[in-house]
Amino acid sequence: MSNIIQHRYDFVYLFDVTNGNPNGDPDAGNAPRIDPETGHGFVSDVCLKRKIRNFICLAKGAAKGEPEPGYDIYVKEKAVLNNQHQRAYDALGLDSKAKGKDASGNSDKGRDWMCQTFFDVRMFGAVMSTGVNCGQVRGPLQLAFSTSQDPIVPMEQSITRMAVTTEKEAEKQTGDNRTMGRKTIIPYALYRAHGFISPHLAAQTGFTEDDLELLWQSLAMMFEHDRSAARGEMSARKLIVFRHDSQLGNAQAHSLFDRVSISRTEPDKPAREFAHYDVSIDSDKLPNGITLDEKF
Repeated sequence: MSNIIQHRYDFVYLFDVTNGNPNGDPDAGNAPRIDPETGHGFVSDVCLKRKIRNFICLAKGAAKGEPEPGYDIYVKEKAVLNNQHQRAYDALGLDSKAKGKDASGNSDKGRDWMCQTFFDVRMFGAVMSTGVNCGQVRGPLQLAFSTSQDPIVPMEQSITRMAVTTEKEAEKQTGDNRTMGRKTIIPYALYRAHGFISPHLAAQTGFTEDDLELLWQSLAMMFEHDRSAARGEMSARKLIVFRHDSQLGNAQAHSLFDRVSISRTEPDKPAREFAHYDVSIDSDKLPNGITLDEKF
């Protein structure tokens, strides 16, 4: 890889959901994740990473089993991760049963191969020391949990299917053949995520300027390819990027995030669309070395 990124980036990402469940909690009947103290909704970092990975699969051919070089996906549906590690050893002609210094050297070589081959390893990092050892990688991109701007109000809805699964169920219903179920939705919520990109870690994984542009494209378009009845309508609304001239950074991330403010246009009414919020960015007197870029 060439053209490794040379700048630190901090960004604010806004997305919303209408009549859907953006990220169900399997320990709570798949209800929307919620902060029990404030009532604000959560979307996990893992949820967003999954959508980014899925978009890369579509954009770079991995979904068809023919990924472009350097853009395969390590964590994908039905993948066996140790088999992915073995691919590195096979490609490099390494002995996966080596001991001592040879084993350490092989894991380093395997790690480098994994970074070059898998976009998500190069971007998010991975623990690849299970089974066939390809070491560990700390990725340059880190995402925090997303939080809704306002408390959410999950609503449980009854749904009906005009069919049953088995003959036994049909006999019990004397031919009526209805199946009742429930699903939980949020009428509307605007979520805010914070992200961080380190050039120092990018140098270790080989994360390039081309990779960075693909990330921005993913954040803009990933919901367009992730439609489902459960998730309702989800949309990317804004991506506000702060670029640092210095690799170490020219300001603390939280001080930059504080410049992005969100307020309700009609505080006395429930928000039901993005237009019910006003997003303002304080771009006056930015710290020296900081460039603001509003991607969308």
